Amino acid sequence: MTRLPITGIGVIAPGAIGVDAFSKVLDSGKTAASTIDRFDTTPLRAHTAALVRDFAPKEFIAPMKLRRMNNLSRFGVAAARLAMTDRGSPLSSAAGVAMGTAFGPVQTSVDYLQEYVEKGAALAPPQLFAESVANAPGSHAGIEFGLRGFNITVTQRESSALAALMYACSQIAKGMVPAAVVGGIDEVNEIVFGVLDRVGSLAHANGMIDECARPFDRRHNGMLVGEGGAAVIAEASAGLGAYAFVSGFGIARDATATISDWGEGPDAVVAAMRAAIEDAELSVHNIDAIYASANATARADRLEWRAIQSLFSDVPPVVATKGYFGEYAAGGALQLIAAILALKDQALHASAGFGEKDPEMRFTPTREPLKRELRNVLVNSISAGGGIVCAVLSREAA
Repeated sequence: MTRLPITGIGVIAPGAIGVDAFSKVLDSGKTAASTIDRFDTTPLRAHTAALVRDFAPKEFIAPMKLRRMNNLSRFGVAAARLAMTDRGSPLSSAAGVAMGTAFGPVQTSVDYLQEYVEKGAALAPPQLFAESVANAPGSHAGIEFGLRGFNITVTQRESSALAALMYACSQIAKGMVPAAVVGGIDEVNEIVFGVLDRVGSLAHANGMIDECARPFDRRHNGMLVGEGGAAVIAEASAGLGAYAFVSGFGIARDATATISDWGEGPDAVVAAMRAAIEDAELSVHNIDAIYASANATARADRLEWRAIQSLFSDVPPVVATKGYFGEYAAGGALQLIAAILALKDQALHASAGFGEKDPEMRFTPTREPLKRELRNVLVNSISAGGGIVCAVLSREAA
């Protein structure tokens, strides 16, 4: 694949507005999760999430436009604006937009249906209906910045953001658009949180174990759910410079996975990782680090570390970031940005929440920040339902 530069980054994350604040959270090694006060979690086992608390959307969006956007759209447009500002100049109107979201605007759909039931179809707010579709944030971003290229939204659970990047880069490489704003967005709401808790997906206190997401840790008992918006700008040429270069993708489907499970065998994950490395015209020996999909659920983590050990006889350093900011599309986009910053800074991040590895693991995820020469980093994204997307990021243009 032609290497494509990442020229701008925008972050609206728990505990971090902007890329500099995001880097500080990663450098701290501490989770951005906190106790939920947005809704009542008393009947549930889980009580924490990675919430965006210090976001002031009026700083990024004009008042008349702001009132027409739900929270998810605000995350997306603000992240895109930060990425554009970071780039230093506006994109061509021919550029595209690709957004990923795991669940979309669930809360807006609930709000609309409540109005519909209480007031009837004639009085239900039409703006709520318009914002109830998953592609509303991407559409707002395209309108806000005058981008008339493709405008797509990918909903592939955990892999949504990386799948959006894969689509955008394929279109840029083909010459269909000169650049694209690519991101991931999700929000924490009572319905999604409650469902995930009741099916046993969320981290929770258990005896001597406190409530904490522990990716790759032998004590893990569930994920941390998070929210926010994150965007990068990928384009055909570096112009004034680049954080890193997207150099390869691999995609696979695990037929053993159900809609709520990650599958049983590592072969599909191995195939996706290998395909990404080969697409980048590299070998496994050229991969200097792996930014893992690990989300602290026992089956997903085990599937991934078995796949990593199967592909790599000598496993490079492995970093798990979802203990910082949580899971789903925003978490996937933030994982991607963490890997980009690792290449830029030539330093790996600590794996927040990791403490004790499974005895069968041949590698130990990073426990603390690590200065290291990094040329190529593999980024994994594994979805419940069997979708797998992997990408290789490189430091150099060729």
